[in-house]
Amino acid sequence: MNQEPRPTGDDPVSAVITAKARILLGDTIAIGPGKADLLEAVAGTGSIAAAGRSLGFSYRRTRDMIDTLNACWRVPLVATVRGGSHGGGAQLTPAGRAVLEEYRKLDAALELTLCQHGAGLLRLIGPAGMAG
Repeated sequence: MNQEPRPTGDDPVSAVITAKARILLGDTIAIGPGKADLLEAVAGTGSIAAAGRSLGFSYRRTRDMIDTLNACWRVPLVATVRGGSHGGGAQLTPAGRAVLEEYRKLDAALELTLCQHGAGLLRLIGPAGMAG
């Protein structure tokens, strides 16, 4: 879920509140916004290379992210099929689909919490001298 800025009103200076859910395994990001988007792109394209291109990632970065995703979870999240006469491909494993779904739920809950509990702060923010 991409977070769009939420303006506080018609002021020339708008404040937004943002947060990004990241699940860490030690010092490694097991999943966060970029890896979730990559899983979604793999599911949509059926290809690691095409998924990375669609997100503007280099192939090396894409491959490293997939390797991290597959290493951080109890079972791999992305399965690949080598090329051949019918070409290769990639798809999410059942675990990959479950992790993506649970991450999107977490992200939606975080967004709702930000809207509900951050509104008071956003009403108070602004440069000195802007109070009405």
